[in-house]
Amino acid sequence: MLGLGKIAKKIFGTANDRYIKSLMPQVAAINALEEDIQKLSDADLKAKTTEFRARLKEGVSLDSLLVEAFATVREAAKRTLGQRHYDVQLIGGIVLHEGKISEMKTGEGKTLVSTLAGYLNALPGKGVHVVTVNDYLATRDSHWMGQVFEFLGMTTGCIVPNMDDEARKAAYAADITYATNNELGFDYLRDNMKYHPDAMVQRDPTFAIVDEVDSILIDEARTPLVISGPTEDKSDLYVAIDKIIPELNKDDYEVDEKARSVTLTEDGMEHLEQILISHDLIKGDNMYDFGNVGVVHHANQALRAHCLFSREKDYIVKDDNVIIIDEFTGRMMEGRRFSDGLHQALEAKEGVEIQSENQTLASVTFQNYFRLYQKLSGMTGTAATEASEFGEIYGLGVVEIPTHVQVQRIDDDDEIYRTTVEKFNAIVDQIVKCQEVGQPILVGTVSIERSEYLANLLSERKIKHNVLNAKFHEQEAHIIGQAGRYGAVTIATNMAGRGTDIQLGGNLDMRLELEIDETDEAARTAAAEKIKAEVATEKAKVLEAGGLYVLGTERHESRRIDNQLRGRSGRQGDPGRSKFFLSMEDDLMRIFGGERMDSLMQKFGFEEGESLIHPWLNRAVEKSQEKVETRNYEIRKNLLKFDNVMNDQRKAIYDQRRDVMNSDDLSETLSDMRAQVVEDLVENHIPARAYPQDWDTEGMSEEATRIFGRDFGLKSWVEEEGIDSEAFENRLIDEADRFMAKRAADMGPEIMRQVERSLLLQAIDRFWKEHLAQLDHLRQVIQLRAYGQRDPLNEYKTEAFSMFEQMLEATRDNVVMLMANIEIAPAEPLPELQDPDLSTLDITHIDATTGENDASATIDPKNPKTWGEVSRNAPCPCGSGEKYKHCHGKVLPKAGRNDPCPCGSGQKYKHCHGAL
Repeated sequence: MLGLGKIAKKIFGTANDRYIKSLMPQVAAINALEEDIQKLSDADLKAKTTEFRARLKEGVSLDSLLVEAFATVREAAKRTLGQRHYDVQLIGGIVLHEGKISEMKTGEGKTLVSTLAGYLNALPGKGVHVVTVNDYLATRDSHWMGQVFEFLGMTTGCIVPNMDDEARKAAYAADITYATNNELGFDYLRDNMKYHPDAMVQRDPTFAIVDEVDSILIDEARTPLVISGPTEDKSDLYVAIDKIIPELNKDDYEVDEKARSVTLTEDGMEHLEQILISHDLIKGDNMYDFGNVGVVHHANQALRAHCLFSREKDYIVKDDNVIIIDEFTGRMMEGRRFSDGLHQALEAKEGVEIQSENQTLASVTFQNYFRLYQKLSGMTGTAATEASEFGEIYGLGVVEIPTHVQVQRIDDDDEIYRTTVEKFNAIVDQIVKCQEVGQPILVGTVSIERSEYLANLLSERKIKHNVLNAKFHEQEAHIIGQAGRYGAVTIATNMAGRGTDIQLGGNLDMRLELEIDETDEAARTAAAEKIKAEVATEKAKVLEAGGLYVLGTERHESRRIDNQLRGRSGRQGDPGRSKFFLSMEDDLMRIFGGERMDSLMQKFGFEEGESLIHPWLNRAVEKSQEKVETRNYEIRKNLLKFDNVMNDQRKAIYDQRRDVMNSDDLSETLSDMRAQVVEDLVENHIPARAYPQDWDTEGMSEEATRIFGRDFGLKSWVEEEGIDSEAFENRLIDEADRFMAKRAADMGPEIMRQVERSLLLQAIDRFWKEHLAQLDHLRQVIQLRAYGQRDPLNEYKTEAFSMFEQMLEATRDNVVMLMANIEIAPAEPLPELQDPDLSTLDITHIDATTGENDASATIDPKNPKTWGEVSRNAPCPCGSGEKYKHCHGKVLPKAGRNDPCPCGSGQKYKHCHGAL
């Protein structure tokens, strides 16, 4: 029997269905305008933008312009791209404009949908950011969709790595800016490390459309963006702490190899405290006093170094350096270092030179960065399974958009084998079957290690294939674009080639771009016609073979990732098939009852190579995935709760910096700071309701002299009749103000204002940097408070707030003291405050799936080996000003290593195009 909920859905439809139905009148209104819009000339169509902007200034709302604006964009797309927005794409555009997530299946044209909401929301002139998962897609989409915007009189910008600030500023000033999430986040952090407003490149964040929103706001949100630089030398501390670790007993800590963690027991904490006291490594007799947080953090890292990391397995020592070994490939990862002092702890353990630790200078999570936007929206093929997280964290609703043509793909039940070896043998057999009939097959893996293992099996069987691992985005986009060709075998990790449609018979546009180099127009046309005919012939053969076969080698811990893989097949009504091959040795199966199922399979006499197939098993696997998804969501939510504490402080500091940079006169701000410093001074030395003879006059005099360079005769004030603490405080404030006013007059008002801004900004940055380091260390040890039946989050909030208050107090004290004592030579002009050289700092964003830093690498324009992958339509990194495909990306005739380069640069081939 059907439950009441299912009966109601059958009668009334789901909430999603009812919402889609509510948008149909707007879709009908857009369609009704199509005939009139078609009659407009190109110039008249372009003039619509000016008309819309004029109406906005008159007070009409963006919502009231939606129908006309969408009709205008649809016509512009037809004239520039030859593509007309379908009704379902119009629905997707409305969803984006309303600040929701538009879930559209693969191949439904999300990139084109973004032009609708992008254009409408760019009309006020405040800028729209279209966010992509990699630089290739940002460059591709800005050139591709930029044609529509430029046709309508709007400007388009694109942010790619290693652009200078002027180029970035120009790109952000455009109406629509394409960029990756990393570039946007790092520019936000870098802007808030600068000293002049005109050096900042970003405008206030207004509206963002996030493509592949699940990947960016969920998968990549586990790790923050970090800008870091070297800190003071703590080599002696690392060595001292390393020497005391052997004094701990085995009973003092518990090691969890699976979670890669080591935790002190209650007795162990007491023992460690005694050891630290005996070696004079902490202040006082409590290792958790505020001043000892850093030492405890380093002790924990030293314990991890000794208990969890083994030489020749996790790292090797080579040339007096500790070098990490990749656990998946076994390769040395030179240049990579463990963070948070762990690498230094390993160096101390091995007795090699301890290199300086990098310190966090600025950081932000994607959750908190993207919540800065006034309005946020997103697109993806898979978001429904994470709808609660999108709603709770970002306030984003998820709307499932119906497909333009019904999906024809057949999703087979999973095949479950006893062992990994049996599973991969069955996978290879299935690949062979597909090849025999010419059916293209896309094999999805959860890791690079699995991809390489399968690739080796295929090589042994002499099966031609491509392996992609989501590292070389443009190259992989071209390969994945041809993964639908007759007989193609493509192995890809989860994100490889995402953002590029797999078209049956091959991607025509990519083949035309890559294969046609003729300069003669007739020859180009002939070559193009030949390629078109080949693609059409191959498509017919692939359709006959059953379309694209998607094969999953393992269930991911998230259903959404599996759905992404499945969705690569069955594009726009094409036929297709999908199936997952599992084994009882897979992580997900093993954790959720794999051993019990394995014993049952043995009991029932399953022979080698025989598999289990049943819909009930599919549902059981999905239930397991739901449990893991719930756990991961709780982890992300908990991390966000901690980060929110820092985020509130970050926003306060960044707002203060901006106020300082934008203010012409900071004298009032400095006056308030002096008053607060004096208030603290009096409060610390005059007990409540105490008589003047009980005041700490000596201490006040010394403190005033330290801060202002003079004591203002405080001792004589105390002897005056009728003096009280309030009168004393007000008099000291007046004296301090008069003293600083005289200094300002002697120095000159203009120089005084420069000195105030310079000292205040530098002090804020210096104390904020130290505060971040303390918060990092506090986060590492705060979980131990749970042993004392105290909530770590509440403890963190309390201590972080206290530390923030102390930081503000130290900042005020430092600035007031420097302003009172600094000397400026009258004959010498004050040097202009220079923005810091941010190019020398490390930027880091660890990919949560690979564990690698996916932040932008530094490019040397003179060394093509440092360029990595470059989009064909992007500016050439050599600085010539030409597109890459017309410069170093040109296909050139072969030349000897020492011959002049055929490009005409005048350099030897090995130093020019040969260096690639």
